[in-house]
Amino acid sequence: MQLDIKRPWLTYTAWGKTYGKIIHSRILGIGLIIINSETIARELLDRRSANFSTRPVICTNELAGLAFNTVLLPYGETLRRHRKIFHQVLRAEVSVSYHNMYFRHANDLVVNLLDATSDLQKQTETYTASLIMAVTYGHLAHGHEDPLLTRARELIDIGKHITSPERAAMFVAFPFLEKLPFWCFGGAFALMGRCRELCQQLLNEPFNIVKAQMANGTASHSLVADFLSQAHDDADEDTMKAVALMGYIAGIDTVSRCLGSPDYHFDVPQTASALQTFLLAMVLYPDVQARARAEIDQVVRHDEMPCFDDRASLPYLDAILREVLRWCPVIPLGIPHATSSNDVYGEYFIPKGVIVMVNQWALSREEDMFPDASRFDPSRHLTVDGKLKDPFVNHFAFGHGRRICPGRWFAENSMWTAAAAILAVLRIDHAKDSNGDRIEVMPEFSTG
Repeated sequence: MQLDIKRPWLTYTAWGKTYGKIIHSRILGIGLIIINSETIARELLDRRSANFSTRPVICTNELAGLAFNTVLLPYGETLRRHRKIFHQVLRAEVSVSYHNMYFRHANDLVVNLLDATSDLQKQTETYTASLIMAVTYGHLAHGHEDPLLTRARELIDIGKHITSPERAAMFVAFPFLEKLPFWCFGGAFALMGRCRELCQQLLNEPFNIVKAQMANGTASHSLVADFLSQAHDDADEDTMKAVALMGYIAGIDTVSRCLGSPDYHFDVPQTASALQTFLLAMVLYPDVQARARAEIDQVVRHDEMPCFDDRASLPYLDAILREVLRWCPVIPLGIPHATSSNDVYGEYFIPKGVIVMVNQWALSREEDMFPDASRFDPSRHLTVDGKLKDPFVNHFAFGHGRRICPGRWFAENSMWTAAAAILAVLRIDHAKDSNGDRIEVMPEFSTG
């Protein structure tokens, strides 16, 4: 079967049905191990994390100036320094201190969504971007066209097309290609020079703004401000710049998708992408929306907004968010791992240096775990007595092992706050055409 280079997760899922839950493939001589089972993913990436925690060398990452990228760093001391800083600012206990910030931005989101002329994508993107920007740089975004957000969006739009293992494989197979001018390759590859320029701007400019604010006493509390206030003369500013930018980019990591009619295309950040999927599901499954709103109405007073103190009494809302991440995985193939040494799993030999990919799309479609998997059904995440089955932060969407997303608590809380505020205030329904007839929605998602 030929590999669909635009949607490889679909090909890998089809292969899995024919060849098994763990398969080996080669693309231009590059070895790939594709895992189509959460059980196998937990066994290898969680329980054998010492051997499955590094990343493959994706040469387009460095060619595009993205070598600072925490997500693709090899396992080692630099990665440990990055993750230590992320853990300090984004761990579960610290995330509690951001509660007022979550709710302030969520209330703004609801008000903005009430604007009949607003673009839903722009509002959800501004919500997630302004949240992470405030934590990282103490910077309040000036709407959707904030200069930092605009450049970061451009950087991500280029990077998402050139850093996949499938696309980078040709540079590994044919090293001489690196010597050619980037314009020879067309498409996003031709923009690698622009990508490098954007990287330098985004690494330095917001960091230097906070540094200047620290000097004149006007800096807000933020990750960068905390670093600068505690830094010594020999402090590693390059590491801090990389961590700050990656925290911001990870918070708005862009996924292209198409919702509704074929001429309605847009780019959506990762958390905002999940919120877009949430809004889509509420339109397509009004019974789910009604049940969630009834739960909120029963628990929360009508003159108040849901808060984190109410969360334990709103299990169905949490189940909805788990189902959002399962129903349409934001990153269908996750982030590629690589082996540090040879390994054996059952009858399978896994060589050193092979790329290991967890096919989250296949995991989300395992019928023995998720019957009628194409249906959006939050109840699958609840026990018979209405309790949540698994912690949200253990969802496969956040990755596995030592490379699990360090910002998963922040992402979880920002998603919950936005969804709770939206359901408490708004009713989400189909749009109407000029004749007053309902416009049907076809859930179509493009690649990215």
